[in-house]
Amino acid sequence: MKIVTEFPRKIVEFPDMGIIMPDGCRLSARVWMPADAVDDPVPAILEHLPYRKRDGTIYRDQLTHPYFAGNGYASIRVDMRGNGDSEGLMDDEYSEQELQDACDVIAWAAAQPWCNGNVGMMGISWGGFNCLQVAAKQPAALKAVISLCSTVDRYADDIHYKGGCLLIENFGWASTMLSYSSRPPDPLLAGDNRWRELWLTRLENQPFLAPLWLKHQHRDAYWKRGSICEDYSAIHAAVLSIGGWHDGYRNTISHLAANIEAPVKGIVGPWIHKYPHYAAPEPRIGFLQEALRWWDRWLKDIDTGVEADPAYRAYVMDSVRPARWHPERPGRWVAESEWPSPNIRTQEIELIAEGKHAIVASPQSCGLAGGEYFPFTFGPELPGDQRPDDALSVCFDQPVLTEAVDIVGAPEVLVRVSSDRCQANIALRLCDVHPDGASELISYGVLNLTHRNSHEFPEALVPGETVSARVVLDQCAYSVPAGHRLRVAISNSYWPMIWPSPEPVRLELSAATLTLPLRPPATGDEVTFPAPEGATPWATETVRAANSERHVDRDEKTGMITLSIVDDFGEVRDLQHSLANGNIARETWAIHPDNPLSASGKTHWTQTLSRNGWSVRTETFAEMRSDVQSFMVSARIEAYEGEKLVFERNFVEKIPRALL
Repeated sequence: MKIVTEFPRKIVEFPDMGIIMPDGCRLSARVWMPADAVDDPVPAILEHLPYRKRDGTIYRDQLTHPYFAGNGYASIRVDMRGNGDSEGLMDDEYSEQELQDACDVIAWAAAQPWCNGNVGMMGISWGGFNCLQVAAKQPAALKAVISLCSTVDRYADDIHYKGGCLLIENFGWASTMLSYSSRPPDPLLAGDNRWRELWLTRLENQPFLAPLWLKHQHRDAYWKRGSICEDYSAIHAAVLSIGGWHDGYRNTISHLAANIEAPVKGIVGPWIHKYPHYAAPEPRIGFLQEALRWWDRWLKDIDTGVEADPAYRAYVMDSVRPARWHPERPGRWVAESEWPSPNIRTQEIELIAEGKHAIVASPQSCGLAGGEYFPFTFGPELPGDQRPDDALSVCFDQPVLTEAVDIVGAPEVLVRVSSDRCQANIALRLCDVHPDGASELISYGVLNLTHRNSHEFPEALVPGETVSARVVLDQCAYSVPAGHRLRVAISNSYWPMIWPSPEPVRLELSAATLTLPLRPPATGDEVTFPAPEGATPWATETVRAANSERHVDRDEKTGMITLSIVDDFGEVRDLQHSLANGNIARETWAIHPDNPLSASGKTHWTQTLSRNGWSVRTETFAEMRSDVQSFMVSARIEAYEGEKLVFERNFVEKIPRALL
């Protein structure tokens, strides 16, 4: 990455600018802007997050926000209510209070003497979600958004449910947020006495969100609120949507490019859950330059040519050897002037010959080669060689390809299936099989078969009765070379991606048709991007180096299979304000291949903050199990000042299990 130190305008930074909400709650913002902005007002760019600007997102903030400021913007990074250095309490993700606060910040910014009245909003993940949701509320000053790694559907395409199946990440993310939000504000900003009061109040009211999310197992009004797919026409701001093929949120870019009536463009690269100027696998792109083109057009009314950009730009990844991590992915950029594209044709492939049947009865441990839902750590989190899972699935191998094919879009599989239980899950994986048998995951999809017609109104399966179901796999862009073959692997378990059915299931397939979206192979890049740039990186010293470990163990006596993950994110000290922060995440996922009710998940997070003899530490623990009727979840927070335990709280809840 090229580090830019000289900008058209001199930058001034405000590390703790207070923004008072209508109810009196003070939000803390870190703001960068041109030093002469009062004399020559500029547009504002808002990023509104719960992830702590002082130490949480500071690495990417330092690369990004000063860059915008130096190019003539007031860049505002706000700690969300109840997090970081802001006052108040947070009770859920994407609450009406959160979205209203963002609207109020936008109105506040537009009214400042240093602002020209135009505001943009951007963010990745949580920030990518809420900038779309805020845009749907149509605050007057909001003219454009840049949304990365986000979703249009909170139920079916977030970390909660996928195809009506309960994602393990639903519990994992609740555990993460319990830890993230357990930390206090910085005493240097909140005050030597005030910080403790804010911290203890925050801890006393800290939610553990897994039980709430488990109480909404169908796509009800809880999930519809904030799902912009309910009314795409509500978004009037210009939208630039960006994502990565190694991220969990692969589908949003296509949905937005196809449905938004306002100006919209989409870019999908080979990246994990990161901003694309420092993401991996490479190649990275000059995201900040692309963002400036977007902001300049919609916030400054400068003709930057963005309206003539292709509607959809995607990186078609070449076939590679399966590995848990790829520092780079060879491939090429393709461009479509409209999306959906008339250049993409569909090919149907019958997987089961007429009159034939296939029995699917997978061990509960099938899925361990699937990797993380959204890889995050630049470590061994990608899908590995699929052969271990293929061996536990029913596989339909196609003939060896005589010429390369480029799959661009969302593959689908239509099945005719019967079950011996009233509830069953089905998982389908599309794989690239190398000549030596190595199997690389291209895309996958899962479906709770009781949700085959509706996520809002499921219908029980009648044991032995054949039904039709359509499984839509995730969007992808992948080139399968000549000499390789395609494989469709079908299982009725996918652990630990989804929580298992309450009983072992036997599925009988009587028909299955794969539909592939095929694009003429590109011979080279059809579009190019500038090389990555960024502002001066965050200045730190390493206190403890980061390290990630991932182990799968089988107990030969009990038969239990356990996936253990330790992500030590290390500890660093800020060289400007001297705050040191560190965190460690530990996860354990266990299951017996023959018993879905043996499934369990455990997490343990440690967070530390320290400076000049002052230190705090929080420990959070969570566990999830289930029986036929219920989910059982529990959690605990321990908070320490120095070595003294100053707060402890337990959560225990039993939630009825919707069998549909």
